[in-house]
Amino acid sequence: MFILVLGSVLALMHLYVWKRLVRDTTRPGRTRWLLSALVGALMLLLVATLFVPRFFGVEEAGWFAWPGYLWFGLLAYLFLAALALEPVRLVLRRWVRRGRPQEPDEPDDFETPQQPAVDRRMFLARTAAVTAGVAAVGVTGFGVARALGPPDVLRIPVRLPSLDPAFNGFRIAVVSDIHLGPLLGRAHTERIVRMINETEPDLVAVVGDLVDGTVEQLGAAAEPLQDLVTRDGAFFVTGNHEYFVDDTAAWMRELERFGLDVLGNENTRISRGRAAFDLAGVNDVAGEERGDGPDFDRALSGVNSNGPTVLLAHQPILVEEAAARGVDLQLSGHTHGGQMWPFHYAVELAQPSLAGLSTVRDTQLYVSRGAGFWGPPVRVGAPPDISVIELVGG
Repeated sequence: MFILVLGSVLALMHLYVWKRLVRDTTRPGRTRWLLSALVGALMLLLVATLFVPRFFGVEEAGWFAWPGYLWFGLLAYLFLAALALEPVRLVLRRWVRRGRPQEPDEPDDFETPQQPAVDRRMFLARTAAVTAGVAAVGVTGFGVARALGPPDVLRIPVRLPSLDPAFNGFRIAVVSDIHLGPLLGRAHTERIVRMINETEPDLVAVVGDLVDGTVEQLGAAAEPLQDLVTRDGAFFVTGNHEYFVDDTAAWMRELERFGLDVLGNENTRISRGRAAFDLAGVNDVAGEERGDGPDFDRALSGVNSNGPTVLLAHQPILVEEAAARGVDLQLSGHTHGGQMWPFHYAVELAQPSLAGLSTVRDTQLYVSRGAGFWGPPVRVGAPPDISVIELVGG
């Protein structure tokens, strides 16, 4: 069903872009045929980019993933730009249909040729197409530069009333949605690890969607995670993309080998002498199809009700359950902050928070925009980030 819906949407987007940028701007003939063939080829390239890696692997997809995903981003903004110009196009079209007004002293039998009106319509269509193209290329280019550039390092103070003063200033580096795959590899991980280490965190939380492939394909790309330097450890919880591979358990074993503690519906205690708080983690909801979904009973079993509990959960939507169970702070990702404006409006319909710090009942929720991207290497209005949560007591 997902493939059917996505394929239908992409086909309609290509049809609309072809109509406005090719059919309306050219006359029947060789030029129209060549441009139509180009749009068709780009559509096939995008379909291959989206679905071939699922069947043939990451390495085989690398050579066409870059042009395919770049076209995906450009297509989205060509579609939006052309759509935004529709009201202007309709107004100008009515103006063209009225034709050239007749001068008062012009003879009644003056013959107004039709060709100029046709030329005006073609000129307006081409002007709109060029305008849409320039806008789309500009926005996409900006988004590519932002997506491939270094993540922002955000420092977020969070007050937990029950936190012992011994933990004042405790730093949790939160990183999510790294998305190693055809477009992002070992160099991406190395940069993220270097930037995290520069913040000198007490603890690192990797909250899901690390990989888009198997251990055999991407193990070397994830290996720099073993170089994370923390006082109290690095922890990981699954995201939905960890369940897109057949052997999720293999990745959990690999991450443990890299020195990350996988909190699969588990908790651990972080101590400073007699002071402590509980760190818990739940599996992503995508794991439910394999009987490996979030289990709050297990994850919160034995936590200290007198001290704060910090929960790692990939999807913000789990905050409702967390709030019902008295969790003090939930750290999440998944949303990418919407990644590409204006698509964040759709994300907001599915999740309680798009990015940043918010409160659900008595539970604080922090959502990272993620350090990578999925699909188009484009971020517009949602820059990547590594967030450093600084805990403050009382």
